[in-house]
Amino acid sequence: MGSFPTYWRSVATGSRQGLSGRLPVLVCSPLALVYACIQSIRSILYQKQILTAKRLPRPVISVGNITVGGTGKTPVTAFIARFLIDRGMKVAVLSRGYGGAMEGQTAIVSDGCTIRLDAGQCGDEPYLLASTVPGLMVVMGTDRHRAGMLAMEQLSPDIFLLDDGFQHLRLRRDLDILLLDCARPFGNGWTLPAGLLREPKRAAGRADLVMYTRCPQGYPPAPLAGKPVCSARHRLGDAVPLAGGPPVFFDNLRGRKVLAFAGIGEPEPFFGELRTLGLDVVRTIPLPDHAAYTPAQLAGLATTFRACGADSAITTEKDGVKLRRLAPEFADRVMLARLKLVIDDPTPLTDLLSNLLQK
Repeated sequence: MGSFPTYWRSVATGSRQGLSGRLPVLVCSPLALVYACIQSIRSILYQKQILTAKRLPRPVISVGNITVGGTGKTPVTAFIARFLIDRGMKVAVLSRGYGGAMEGQTAIVSDGCTIRLDAGQCGDEPYLLASTVPGLMVVMGTDRHRAGMLAMEQLSPDIFLLDDGFQHLRLRRDLDILLLDCARPFGNGWTLPAGLLREPKRAAGRADLVMYTRCPQGYPPAPLAGKPVCSARHRLGDAVPLAGGPPVFFDNLRGRKVLAFAGIGEPEPFFGELRTLGLDVVRTIPLPDHAAYTPAQLAGLATTFRACGADSAITTEKDGVKLRRLAPEFADRVMLARLKLVIDDPTPLTDLLSNLLQK
């Protein structure tokens, strides 16, 4: 499962050496240069206001990245949402709704009290934010300005969080937060399709703050064009049974044989941390990011679980919102690992947020 995406990512990050790593980049480089040129022209047109960005009646904070794949946007968005909610703000997240059956439509996922759509309709990330951050309003829509205006009409938020919004230049933002993977912040340096970059790396200069994610503890954040920086990492806090019940600490799972699977941007660090925590990972199944978990995939997971002799299966909380159709005898053995965001020194981030609130 997912062998070609795994191969392509090893090329795009620059981790694959030799001819098998260099040749695909060489072949794709002309297309990458054209793509980079188009993205640069687009950015300039917005900077010169030849293309006009729309503004919402409330402040907008964008959280995004410059590469394809996971950099941990959802935990960072949740951290910022909780920070703002704790200070009395009514917060609405504007999400594209990627991977949901209603992608392309504009709809309210949660009004802060009631979740109106399920993960299959709105996508995994909007549903996860709505279900794990009490009081958070979530609105989905490809046109984030239209989604914001729907939120203004029906929910009256005080502030917006633009999820995965770094390239969404059609909407003005008051604060731009850029997330970079500290190990390979710009992949192999090439834009799509030869690399991971969604736009040339000089576009990072638009950011008001850069947060390096997946950093080792004590990792000094590298300065970037004079921008405020933070370093952060994601740690597995505990796990909750898919079928319901109290959380379980990983100390209580040590030595247990587990099947690990995940449909996230970077599954290997997740599998590695499970091993670090003392779990006996007998089989891993990496799936594409935002995996839909079709009936065939679910049946395949159950078959693999029985065949590998595992005691339990474990996946991420993000994957868990799409596993409600699992057969009960397998679902009872599945645990959902919950991520915890650790920021070494959040002051650069919280200072910017506090200054925005004061305005």
